[in-house]
Amino acid sequence: MRAAKMKQTLKNRFAALLLAVPMSAAFASGGGHYEKVDIDLRDQVSLQRGAQIFTNYCLSCHSASGMRFNRLKDIGLTDEEIKKNLMFTTDNVGDVMHSAMNPKDAAKWFGAAPPDLTLIARSRGADYLYAYMRGFYKDPTRPSGWNNTVFDKVGMPHPLWEQQGVQAVELDAKGQPVMVKDEHGEMKPKLYWESTGLHSRRLPNGKVIQKEYDAYVRDLVNYLVYMGEPAQLQRKRIGYVVMIFLLAVMLPLAYFLKKEYWKDVH
Repeated sequence: MRAAKMKQTLKNRFAALLLAVPMSAAFASGGGHYEKVDIDLRDQVSLQRGAQIFTNYCLSCHSASGMRFNRLKDIGLTDEEIKKNLMFTTDNVGDVMHSAMNPKDAAKWFGAAPPDLTLIARSRGADYLYAYMRGFYKDPTRPSGWNNTVFDKVGMPHPLWEQQGVQAVELDAKGQPVMVKDEHGEMKPKLYWESTGLHSRRLPNGKVIQKEYDAYVRDLVNYLVYMGEPAQLQRKRIGYVVMIFLLAVMLPLAYFLKKEYWKDVH
């Protein structure tokens, strides 16, 4: 009886473990259906552009207290380039990336202090961030005048509206946002383009193309993924060297040792 009970307990725990794996992956990506973003941490030009976008637009309100400016040398920047183009809150290249905004003022203006973004890509996932930065739209029912298709009732205004342009939500007769079902059967706001931005354009037929803005956001997300674990590129390089050493040196050595050891047995 006790053995059967223990067996059932082990089955239940194993089933829970199997469920936890896909659930943890879903939470890491933020849940929902998001377009896949192409992340390439070997693309230093993309990482440099993303770092510039981050320091120019994100660092005004958000901090990255786990990241130092001099770590950007790992992606091909010099101290001079970092000081000249990316440092606006400090003069010491060895300092961490602190926000230019006082957290108390931010909480007063936005209702809550903006979160630290050092590990945002690891906690939310790259696909979520890619969708989030393309999902802002004007919503007059919100205090800031902005909302987001990924994060409903978001408190943050659109930081890149000049680059993307402005999408707005249609309102019904009562002044409330019109909601429609998307291809996944989820309710989403019905949007239209109010104006284009620096990285989007409107075709003669009225359709708006934002491939340039998508690439702009991709660079930002690429950098956020890098910032979450700057050492991962070096870690992977070391891993490749270790694997080559094991295959090229240790494996033949083990084979010949085994052959020498057993030669008198056979």
